Amino acid sequence: MENLQRIAVLIDADNTQIGKLVSVMREISAYGRIVVKRAYGNWKKESLKNWEDELKRLAIKAVQQFDYVSGKNATDMAMVIDAVDLLHTGIYDGFVIVASDSDYTPIAIKLRESAVHVIGVGEKKTPEAFRNSCDEFIYLENLTSERQQSAPEDEGSIQSDDLSSGIGEIHGLLKIAYEKYQDDEGFAYVSSAGIFIKRAKPDFDVRTYGHLKLTDLLKAYPAKYKVKIDKTKGATSVVSYKCIESKL
Repeated sequence: MENLQRIAVLIDADNTQIGKLVSVMREISAYGRIVVKRAYGNWKKESLKNWEDELKRLAIKAVQQFDYVSGKNATDMAMVIDAVDLLHTGIYDGFVIVASDSDYTPIAIKLRESAVHVIGVGEKKTPEAFRNSCDEFIYLENLTSERQQSAPEDEGSIQSDDLSSGIGEIHGLLKIAYEKYQDDEGFAYVSSAGIFIKRAKPDFDVRTYGHLKLTDLLKAYPAKYKVKIDKTKGATSVVSYKCIESKL
C-alpha cells in the first residue's frame, strides 16, 4: 500500500453517499496523511441539506458552486479546476476523486501523467473509463457505514463503561488497520495501527480508554486480539497483533 505524505481529497457531493463519508475518510487515511478535504456542490439544493453538519464534523471544506444553467450543475468543472490548481503547487503526492461520474476521467488521466497517485472512490455504476484512469478505485458499496464500523458484535456482552467510552469505534478502527496492514503471517504492526487511528481520529488518545499504550489496550481484550512481541537484533521490541474474531 502506498505511503503518501500529502493527499488531497475532492468530493462531488452530487455523486456521493453522505452516509459513507466517514468510511471514505478512514479508508483513505490508511494510505497516508490527508492534507486537503473539500466537498463541492450547490448547497442551496434541497438534496444536499443534510450535508452541513457532517461536513462540519469531519472538518471538510464546503465549496459552493451554483448551477448557472437550469438542469445542469457545474460541480465537476469546479472540482477539475481546483485539482489542476492543487497539482501545479507541486506539493501533493496523492489525489482522491470521490465521484461516480465519467466526466472526471480526463483529470484523473492528467494527474497520473503528472506522476501523482490517483485514487477514485465511487459506486459500482461508475463508468469503466473513469475507474481505469485511476491507480486504484474503491467501491462505496464495499465500505461499511460509520455505525457498522463502530458497532460491537454482541451488544449484550459489552459492559456499559465500554459503550459510554466509545471503545467500539476504536475496535472498528483497529479492525480496519489490521485488514490493511497485516503481513503474510496474519499480523499487523501496532505502530502502523496507531498511526492510522490518529489519522482517522485526530483526538485519539489511548489514555482516554484507561491505558498508557495501545499495546495495553489490545492486551485488555484477549478475546479480540492476539498480541505478539518480537525482539530485533538491537534488542528492540516490535509489537504486532492479530484480530482473532471474524467480526469486532
